[in-house]
Amino acid sequence: MCKEGITTLIDPRAIIDPSAKLAADVEIGPWTYVGPNVEIDSGTVVHSHVVLKGPTKIGKNNRIFQFSSVGEDCQDKKYKGEPTRLEIGDNNIIREGCTIHRGTIQDNSVTKIGNNNLLMAYVHIGHDCVLSNDIIMANNAAIAGHVYISDGVILGGYSTVHQFCQVGPFSMTAAHTAVFKDIPAFVTVSGNPAAAHGMNYEGMRRRGYSAELISVLRRCYRIIYRQGLTLKDAITELEQWSSEHEEVQCLINSLQSSNRGITR
Repeated sequence: MCKEGITTLIDPRAIIDPSAKLAADVEIGPWTYVGPNVEIDSGTVVHSHVVLKGPTKIGKNNRIFQFSSVGEDCQDKKYKGEPTRLEIGDNNIIREGCTIHRGTIQDNSVTKIGNNNLLMAYVHIGHDCVLSNDIIMANNAAIAGHVYISDGVILGGYSTVHQFCQVGPFSMTAAHTAVFKDIPAFVTVSGNPAAAHGMNYEGMRRRGYSAELISVLRRCYRIIYRQGLTLKDAITELEQWSSEHEEVQCLINSLQSSNRGITR
């Protein structure tokens, strides 16, 4: 990748560091700063007044809107300027005023964002977080350091997630939810502190889940949350459906991987 021959796509008022590597069709708006060790792949559009710092690698066909700060030093007081990085995949939309920080050497030195994610206005992604794919974070949602967000998660507006939490696949938080423990796959939570309130059944229907599968997942929810079982015993009960339904195994995996305990 290089910058030669692409001046028509880069506003002359933008500031591009000589070490930045931009694909030939990358668009950069006015008053945007692209710092050292930033790589941007083809089809990505960066609007005006954006700050991109590195080491940061941004994939294909992303859209980054005005006043976002991407790849900045983290806010961890232990951070002493060590070389860490940010990696962003393809087809992400990063709306106005988002802040995304690089990792720390206390973890894997990297913050990662996958593909096809929508980060609405003023979302914050803390250091060492890992976001998978097809995630929606609504306006002002914020996740602290070392958080793992799985595929298909929806975080409602102004939701917050405590450091080191895991948010399981296709789960959902209501607006203004404060998450302090792990959220199992498919579970819907709300409140401060967050409490479980069923599963994301509407999301299941939109993904084409059969009525039979949704019924099985309802039974799984009752086993976990309504029968007074230990988590170990609940998992044993769920295993009767795991070989027939991969979604049940996904739910079991999210329970077994929990380190902070699950949201009840």
